[in-house]
This record gives sequence, C-alpha cells and structure tokens, in this order.
Amino acid sequence: MNYALIGCGRIAVNHIKAVVNNGLNMVAVCDIEPEKIDDLFEKTGYDKPVEKYRDFRQMVDGHPELELVSIATSSGVHAEIALYCIDKGINVIIEKPIAMSLSDADEIIRRSEEKKVKVSACHQNRFNIAVREMRHAVETGRFGKLSHGSIHVRWNRNKAYYEQAPWRGKWASDGGALMNQCIHGIDLLRWMMGDEVEEVYGVTRQQYHDYLECEDIGMAVVQFKNGAVGTIEGTVNVYPKNLEETLYLFGETGTVKLGGTSCNNIDVWEFAEVEEEDQNRVSLQEATSNVYGNGHTSLFADMIDAIQSNRKPYVDAVAGRNALEVVLAIYKSQLTGQPVKLPLKDFASTEMTGMFGEGSL
Repeated sequence: MNYALIGCGRIAVNHIKAVVNNGLNMVAVCDIEPEKIDDLFEKTGYDKPVEKYRDFRQMVDGHPELELVSIATSSGVHAEIALYCIDKGINVIIEKPIAMSLSDADEIIRRSEEKKVKVSACHQNRFNIAVREMRHAVETGRFGKLSHGSIHVRWNRNKAYYEQAPWRGKWASDGGALMNQCIHGIDLLRWMMGDEVEEVYGVTRQQYHDYLECEDIGMAVVQFKNGAVGTIEGTVNVYPKNLEETLYLFGETGTVKLGGTSCNNIDVWEFAEVEEEDQNRVSLQEATSNVYGNGHTSLFADMIDAIQSNRKPYVDAVAGRNALEVVLAIYKSQLTGQPVKLPLKDFASTEMTGMFGEGSL
C-alpha cells in the first residue's frame, strides 16, 4: 500500500516503526523543516529511497498513487491537512487531537463519508493488551452495572519540552495538558463507560507554566447517560518525571485498575465470577519504550485491513471527535464556570485565548 508521512516531530518515530512493521511502501515524506526528515531517518535507521517535501499539497498532488497518509504535524493544522487529503480520495490516520474545533472534526467526518475514504484517529492506547482485556470485560458484561470510573494522567513536561517546538502550549496550535497529554486517557474513559455523556463540569489552572498560554492541570466530573460518573485528572506538573497513567473502572461485580506510564499494565483485576484466563490477566505488564506505548503498529495494521476490507477502522473519526468533545467541554466549563451539557454544538480551543495570559514562548 502506497503511503506518505506528513510531519516529522517527536511522535513520527512511532509512525516509521509502524510503517516498517506493516510493510507499507513509503513513497514520500513531508515537513516544513527539511532537516527534521533527515533527523527522523537517522533516528529510526530508515534508509529506503523516499521523496522529500516541504509542502504537503505539493506532495499529495505529485503522488496520485497515494492510498494512505498519516498526519503527525502540530495539532493546529491536523484538520486542514486531513481535509485536503480526504478531498483527494486518500485514507488518513490523524494524530490526536483530530482537530482543534468541533466544526472541523464534524467536517472531517462528513467529508470522509462523502468521499468514501477511511479516517482513523490515532488513539493507539486502545490497542494496549491491558486496555483490550478491560474492553472485553466491559463488552461481555463482567462489570455488571457500572458505578464510576476515573482517568489520571500524572506526567511531567518541563520548559525544555515546550521549547523544542514553539507551537506547544498555544490555544490555536496545541491546547494544554488536557488536549495534548490527557486526551488518550479521556478517550479510554469515555469509550469504556458507554460513550454517551450527559454533562461535564471542569476546572483548569496554570500553576507552573506561565510561559504557556494554556493549562498545565485540568480536572473534571463527567456524568454519563447510563448513570455512571467519571472523573478526569490530567497534568504535566508531577515532579520530577512522569508518574503514571491509570484508568479505574468500578462495577457492581468487577473492579479493574490499569496502570503503568500509559495504561499498559493491569494492576487490579477482580471479578465476582472468575474465569480461567483471569490468572494470566492479573499483574499483566506490557513493556513499552516510551509513554506512547506499542499501539501505533496495531492501529496502522487495523487501518490497512479496514481499507482492504472496506470496513470502519477500530478507532474511527467519530472516536476522535468524542475525545475532543470532552476536552472542549471542560474548557468551556472553565470559561463559563458552569456545567456543560453534551452534545456540544460547537466550540474551539481558540475561544480560551487569554484565559491564563499570553505566554512568553
């Protein structure tokens, strides 16, 4: 399958690994800073001949044979690039967040259906072994009636991290801890707890990162239509390094805690009715080299199969929109000081401009 990568920053290493592991034919790569392409290939050892571009439009227009593109640029241009590729009939994998506004996310969904192309939101943690075990328990009813759940993303991002890329921590191009770091966990929480959200109440703060425009901590209470309650904690303020990403799910007949740096371990696995396989699930640990986990290879494999089988990808554009909607609802709640009812009609991260000052980066 003919493939191209747009964006060669921090996460692109995982995209290259997924390309190699899935045997994709990478015909082109694009970044507005050409030296980043060379750095990426040096870092990954990728040495096959590939055409290099600075302009994604030029790249897409010059390669009508493209079947799949992944977008790993700064968040603020995800939607623009995705819509351009979709209009050309190219299937797209979009790094999180799928867009920075609900109107853009909705347009990605609408146009991809119109053009009959596949879009996958890159919430790769859905492919973690621990996450898939939890999801199976949810789908087979092992939890019984859900009571509540919570996601905690307790990480560290210092000034050096934000200085690596000037788009980070800005409302138009990135958002804060919830939009950038916590959105994976928010995706998992919403998905596990039935997807249908009634109301969100959130608060965000900027405690230590006064050189940014956005929040470095956000907390929220989420009411689901099935009666369950969720809580969200997302922060980059943990001293001195990443601590954990934990997802809890509490049901009438089951309790599960996923831990590790990216929900890659099973820390607690308790159910009223014990299955033979449960002994293998208790204390399951999936080794990962970084907080991004191992899911990109599986997500790419699923997308390739979705294209070939003409089915929806496991993590589709609607899933990307759903995670984005919760983050934007928390932002709106902070802005208004009120709970926010879902569905959210439209809201964009840029509506938060000035909330914590202008930043200095």
